[in-house]
Amino acid sequence: MSGTTVANIDCPYCGERIEIVIDCSVDYQEYIEDCAVCCRPITIGAAVDEDGEIRVTARSENEY
Repeated sequence: MSGTTVANIDCPYCGERIEIVIDCSVDYQEYIEDCAVCCRPITIGAAVDEDGEIRVTARSENEY
């Protein structure tokens, strides 16, 4: 899969739903993005499987 797609996640700090852009050309990626509402750092993990399904996780800096 190539290109980008939009995903919605809930901020693990404030609970607000925010929109993020996922690069589908990478099988797995993990990066930090600040919440657009409360500005706290969210660790985002995104994986694209063989069928093109995207799994996104969002966790606070203290979660593992």
